[in-house]
Amino acid sequence: MRYAEMKKEDLQALKNELLAKYEEIKKMNLSLDMSRGKPGHEQLELSYDVLKVFNGGDTCISDSGIDCRNYGVLDGIPECKELFSEILEVPADNIIVGGSSSLNLMFDFVAQCMVSGIGGNEPWSKQGNVKFLCPVPGYDRHFAIAEYFGIEMITIPMTNVGPNVNKIKEFIKDPMVKGMFCVPKYSNPDGVTYSDETVLALASLQPAAKDFRVIWDNAYCVHDLTDTPDILMNIFEACKKFGTEDNFVEFTSTSKISFPGAGISAIAASDRNIADIKGRMKYQTIGFDKLNQLRHVRYYKNAVGIRAHMKKHAEIIGPKFQIVLDALDAEIAPAGIAEWIKPNGGYFISYNTTVGSAKRIGELCKEAGVVLTTVGATYPYGKDPFDRNIRIAPTFPSNEELKKAVEIFCLCAKIAAIESLLK
Repeated sequence: MRYAEMKKEDLQALKNELLAKYEEIKKMNLSLDMSRGKPGHEQLELSYDVLKVFNGGDTCISDSGIDCRNYGVLDGIPECKELFSEILEVPADNIIVGGSSSLNLMFDFVAQCMVSGIGGNEPWSKQGNVKFLCPVPGYDRHFAIAEYFGIEMITIPMTNVGPNVNKIKEFIKDPMVKGMFCVPKYSNPDGVTYSDETVLALASLQPAAKDFRVIWDNAYCVHDLTDTPDILMNIFEACKKFGTEDNFVEFTSTSKISFPGAGISAIAASDRNIADIKGRMKYQTIGFDKLNQLRHVRYYKNAVGIRAHMKKHAEIIGPKFQIVLDALDAEIAPAGIAEWIKPNGGYFISYNTTVGSAKRIGELCKEAGVVLTTVGATYPYGKDPFDRNIRIAPTFPSNEELKKAVEIFCLCAKIAAIESLLK
């Protein structure tokens, strides 16, 4: 029976039963981690041979004749630019290859806009109270960048086809709204891929701010879990219809393809944005790690090689997602105390309580030895106004650890829901 339909005395009896199980679990002194979207050990092993590329005496000279051991090549070796060009379906001339972190590239881009401006416009920091639109629930690292620079964050509710475009259209009438953060494919944490209609609507935006820029964080562009993946419309192709290519700067990386700590990242952008970014970079670096770029190209070869490799990842993490979804279907769905989306890719399952008990679930899980992403982190300033969203990250634990962790999670979710209903 759904908990909301049960009598209070029956709910109390069920709570007592669940609490008895909970106390037994606490005695086990477990330590289980579902806190962040980290690849598990088996996934990291998949790319081990990337590190062996030069062991057999393979030359450090790229096919384009660049000695990758030396200084130079600010925007990445041509072979690596071509690899990202294939993946993102953007001309290689519109690609910059960076270090291991796309987050670093995003931070630097926002810093550039704040300090020296973009597109020939005055620096954001000199214009007044800068604002950014933030689809919610969203990625906590995006929010941290905005908070660091003192950028006011305006929440935009997510739908099952992307952020609410009508609300976006209203807010961009304000010239101090300078941009938006988003994860357009397998969004973090909901797993939603923006529909063609949403992408076209975003591409058609005519913001009041001439220096409006969308951080198009395409982190999960090849991170499919099934053979029928979601297809994201190419934002730059969509923009051509409206002449708005300058409004978008796309970011991605191999962090969850090869190694999170030793991969490569990339920016894709319009001619004008690329020129602006390179103009700043020439003061910032003489060039990123070209040996690592060459290693990745030699090992994966092309987009076909990348996608074949990602199928191996899916074979490992697909069952982990299913472990969580099966448990939620069996334990939570009959109680009617939460909603979630079955994602077709990405790294997370977004759990939404129907009774405003997310923080309490987090507290109970912590006491029982299960670490979750900090509850509230999927909203700006760490404050979920509805106290309902929890980001579940299934990839890092082993399958056995994950089964135990999600069992405890479901138990805590039930207890928290009953406590809320009994108030």
